[in-house]
Amino acid sequence: MVRWDILRRIAPHVHHTRLANFPSPHPRSYSVSRPVSDDAEEDVGLPDEAVWRWGEFNVVLPKEPIVWGVSHIVPRAVPAHIRRPGYACLSRSDQGSEIPEPLSEHWASRRIQLGSETEVGLRAAARLASDVLKYAGTLVKVRRTTEAIDAKIHEVICSRSAYPSPLLYKGFPKSCCTSVNNIITHGIPDDRPLEDGDIVNIDITVFKDGFHGDTSKTFLVGEVDDMGRDLVQVTETALELAIAECGPKRPFKNIGKVIHSFLRNKDYCVSPQFTGHGIGEDFHRIPWILHHMNDEPGVMLPGDCFTIEPIIIQGTNPKAWIWPDGWAASTLNCARGAQAEHMVLITETGADVLTRQS
Repeated sequence: MVRWDILRRIAPHVHHTRLANFPSPHPRSYSVSRPVSDDAEEDVGLPDEAVWRWGEFNVVLPKEPIVWGVSHIVPRAVPAHIRRPGYACLSRSDQGSEIPEPLSEHWASRRIQLGSETEVGLRAAARLASDVLKYAGTLVKVRRTTEAIDAKIHEVICSRSAYPSPLLYKGFPKSCCTSVNNIITHGIPDDRPLEDGDIVNIDITVFKDGFHGDTSKTFLVGEVDDMGRDLVQVTETALELAIAECGPKRPFKNIGKVIHSFLRNKDYCVSPQFTGHGIGEDFHRIPWILHHMNDEPGVMLPGDCFTIEPIIIQGTNPKAWIWPDGWAASTLNCARGAQAEHMVLITETGADVLTRQS
């Protein structure tokens, strides 16, 4: 039986605020029941447990007793010889503070000089991220914990003399993000075993020779129901359609427009709370990539490098709340979400997907 009282007690306090941390999630079972009306779905309140239409899967909720913050989680050690990004060199008490992003007037100077050693380094970091994500997919098995997956990912990244970029970024305590079922992004790996029927997004970012490479994919765990499989496929299609809109002098807003058009008349929506981002020597920087309909100005120019990473959610309510760990984002109504991500580099003649697996 799902404990909706837990959500009613926690969600109002964390819906609009990024707070501290929470250890491991606890699964609660759901099954298909009668459909809800559109009005009920749009209600920001929590659904009645008898009303469920998102398929056969276990909802992931914070583990009791509730722990706030991530200070109790011990980060994995990184060999001393591995080059670290600047934020990883801060004392742990400072790691949760805001990290300044590059100012807009420095945007042009941070575009990648095509044909340079900078481009070579960026592409190498992206290839490594892609390789690690491919390896991560082989680790996804029923009964394996996301903590065990994180340990293996940490090990393989360090073995390539690279740093796992999420580790210590604004205090994040692990080396990758693992988001299961209703957790749509930034899930912290923990001791919950993956279960038959889960979907799990693994988000990999590596820092190699001064450059970040970032990519993610949602994997199926065991036998996933048709609704879950369709969600993952729709998400991957949305990403590919968005990539097809990329090229020199193409408006950034076309990314959100094509995703919106694709989802029209489907029982899915895209999260407006989380964006793609510029990437290179910085983990996150402008341009910010909006995946929903928007009127943001700006066009893509050669040398722009950014991620596209839409989160597609079942139904038409995209609202999410942040767990007490300050990171994991869950849909407010516990519908499932899936995410897929690639790095895109704008060239003189088109766009290269740097993290495409060969």
